[in-house]
Amino acid sequence: MPKSFDFRHAPGHLIRRAHQVAVAIFMEETGEHDVTPVQFAILNALIDDPGEDQVTLAAQVAFDAATFGSVIGRLESKGWVRREPDGQDRRRKLLWVTPQGELAAAHMRRAVARAQRRILAPLQAAERDMLVALLDKLVQGHAR
Repeated sequence: MPKSFDFRHAPGHLIRRAHQVAVAIFMEETGEHDVTPVQFAILNALIDDPGEDQVTLAAQVAFDAATFGSVIGRLESKGWVRREPDGQDRRRKLLWVTPQGELAAAHMRRAVARAQRRILAPLQAAERDMLVALLDKLVQGHAR
């Protein structure tokens, strides 16, 4: 019987390591754009749903609502996102991607696609599809 827990084969450890690999590759590929994976997700979510409120958007991109405002602030300072109070509820903040933000997101797409290919490169085509499907099932199975 082993003396310690075999963390090298534990799903949690492997997911953490895969996340580290994915972020590192994303940052290598998108370095010239000075963007994080969450910022890229926010831009694209707002392109799809302009005028969304901060709380709903945080849930859509699966990011902590408490720290979401600071991420939006960084996007605002880049001129990529515009934040306005809701006319009906001044506490609620609505968000839009600026034309500059849409252009930045469009310029990043090729680099992000390259990153996704690099992340999955060690796998065969069928394994890539299976991994993505299993990860989606795992995430959806734990959705609140």
